[in-house]
Amino acid sequence: MTAADVRDWDPGDGRISTPSAARAPAWAADVPALPLPALAPDRAHAAPDWSEVVEHFREGLVVCDAHGVVRHVSPVAERLLPEVAPGELLAAAGIAGLTAGGDFTHRGRRLRARQVSLSAARCCWYVEDVTESVTRADALLAERARSAFLAVVGEKLGNPLHPDRAAAAVVRLAVPALAEVAVLVLAPRSGRARWWRATRADDAPAVDSGVLPAVELPAAIAEGLDGGEPHTLDWLVEQAVSAGWLPGLTAAEACARVVPLPGRDAPAGVLLVARRATRWYDEADTALVRAFAARAGAALTTALLYRDQAEVADTLQASLVPVEPAEAAGVQWGTAYRPAQAGLRIGGDFYGSHRLADGGSVFFLGDVSGKGVEAAVFTGQLRQCLQALYRVESQPVRLLKLLNDALLETTQAQGQGRFATMVLGVVRPHREGGLTLTMAGGGHLPPLVLRGSGEVEPVPLSGMLVGVVSDPRIGEVTVRLEPGETCLLYSDGVTEARGGRRGDEQFGTERLVHALTGCHRMPAPALAERVEQVTCDWLAHGDHDDIAVLALRAAGPGERTPRHLHAVPVPTGSADTGETRP
Repeated sequence: MTAADVRDWDPGDGRISTPSAARAPAWAADVPALPLPALAPDRAHAAPDWSEVVEHFREGLVVCDAHGVVRHVSPVAERLLPEVAPGELLAAAGIAGLTAGGDFTHRGRRLRARQVSLSAARCCWYVEDVTESVTRADALLAERARSAFLAVVGEKLGNPLHPDRAAAAVVRLAVPALAEVAVLVLAPRSGRARWWRATRADDAPAVDSGVLPAVELPAAIAEGLDGGEPHTLDWLVEQAVSAGWLPGLTAAEACARVVPLPGRDAPAGVLLVARRATRWYDEADTALVRAFAARAGAALTTALLYRDQAEVADTLQASLVPVEPAEAAGVQWGTAYRPAQAGLRIGGDFYGSHRLADGGSVFFLGDVSGKGVEAAVFTGQLRQCLQALYRVESQPVRLLKLLNDALLETTQAQGQGRFATMVLGVVRPHREGGLTLTMAGGGHLPPLVLRGSGEVEPVPLSGMLVGVVSDPRIGEVTVRLEPGETCLLYSDGVTEARGGRRGDEQFGTERLVHALTGCHRMPAPALAERVEQVTCDWLAHGDHDDIAVLALRAAGPGERTPRHLHAVPVPTGSADTGETRP
């Protein structure tokens, strides 16, 4: 078979004839001569059936002459384009997508056409059915878009721990990806339900919120809060539109979905999404809304749980934070408190006072073993014991022994070996001015007294730890304060603060005495603040133990409190003393 034999192939009958210009189709003249191998004499004039080969092509073939008349239509093309018939003009078939090339839709199928030009203005078209491949590609792109959207949702909803911010983020993410209007209704609390709404805007969704009585919620919303399955409701749209929840949408043009948001025991809320009916919520959209609602419900549940725990923690912390001393005649109190863990606001140091019936006051400052929440809880127990015991005993030594017995009984019952150090005293004012302090020591640092001359005098007070043995040795001392003199109680978080040049040197009692020398004119609140300040300056933002300071100043009759800054002495020591300017 020669190249001429190929050019003489007739697509109509699939046979090869002798070379003849009369029998050869016009388009066959453009087939190039092919270097074919020599055939045996008995096969030189065989006629292979080329129509079977063309029939199994994936693409259909349409051949037209120079006048646009269809000369050949392959079997595949006949199935895809039944309007195209040999011998008729291709334009008469009315298939614009074919002549334009590229992808087009015909009889519900997605077709792809490409044109190949032949000589003398003749051409042919190859047509392929790409419906399945395009559908698979579209489905893959849609799934990727849904996955990307849910990934963004998970990232955005993983941060807000406040219910209001989490709810606003939910409706803001739902528009415009899921709806033109999104409304979130939280589960009612105290008979009222809070709602958030996002509407589509030019730059970003516009979010507003409000509160609605639970009895006024639409029935579909109430069903969703009870755990009802998502469903489409025409009457819900009417209710939502009439209630003003769907601005920009009318009941005739809107479609909606109601999806409960999963919570711990019951739904955390209900999400209402709505958009125009030109885009109905199909199965894929519903699945996406449900997946979004699951993530939104988890975020809201976490935020609500965090809010509840924060409220409980704030209430408990408020009961464990040291209470300011009660006002007493002739006494000016000053306090400072800095826990080791600033975020907790509580610690193991404590102070306080209680007024007695005879005009005096019981005051105390101490430190319990341990740190953090456990130490704060033990501190609360100790303070409650003191509040009950001072009503039956006001003598400091006996009161401290009663407290020791109570702590021993409590710690043994709980199986915990906790103890405390404490200075406990009773202050009574004098008619002519001044104060008398009777103090008992339970293993705590001895107080300091600022005399009227500006000198600092240590108080010789000692004793054993409270809550360790049944009969501890407790020291007792009586100190008289003249008007203007101050007694200072402090915890070991002051003297054991590590800082300085090397960062590991203790502040110590000597530096504390140096910082207080000459501060006798300072009021008690300013003096306590100064002790805290010089300690923190020494720490230089390093870690520290709990710091507690309690100052008692004897206020004379008609004494006028001097200004804080004028009462601070001018520093004369070196930087190593930890002294600071006011």
